[in-house]
Amino acid sequence: MNFRPALLCLTLAALAPLHALAASGIFGFVDEDGVEHLSNIPDDKRYRLVLADRFEPARTALRAPRGVFAMPYGQRPFHDSVMRASSDTGVDAKLLHAVISVESGYNQRAVSPKGATGLMQLLPSTARRYGTVNLLDPSENIRAGARYLRDLLGMFDNNMELALAAYNAGENAVIRHGRRLPPYAETRRYVPLVVAHYQRLGGH
Repeated sequence: MNFRPALLCLTLAALAPLHALAASGIFGFVDEDGVEHLSNIPDDKRYRLVLADRFEPARTALRAPRGVFAMPYGQRPFHDSVMRASSDTGVDAKLLHAVISVESGYNQRAVSPKGATGLMQLLPSTARRYGTVNLLDPSENIRAGARYLRDLLGMFDNNMELALAAYNAGENAVIRHGRRLPPYAETRRYVPLVVAHYQRLGGH
């Protein structure tokens, strides 16, 4: 499955069912004629990873949970901070754990290429809206993320999928697309992954 345009490759990969994605990311190489090949199935030894799939650990955790993902949510790292944030905002603690599972895999020092930081992968601009100074501090990060998620749930009439889409892509993106899931590959994968984690933790 080789495609010249990267966008086409990414789109087709996103349309595949989550369990059907055979490789964690997009791979590519340039052949002897100078043609660029991109695929989510690296079936040629020349392929090299060019775009990592940050959702692969979450998918793996759902298929065969190990380590932190096999723990009941009440025994997971940072649970006390999650419970305080849940009590402060009214956001279900299981949902906060689900977001952390997908966003950072409980890595408090995670930083994305776009600058999203910490357990709940908040952008500095979002964190400042909620008075957070140190995004690498687990309690501050979780508290700000929970407040942001609370506000998104209120904005979208407690529609969890739309709130999660807004958390991933921004509230303006959801509004701009008619208060529906934006047609972004990452967001279309992100929302069901968080929902699946939430349900696995006993959320409804």
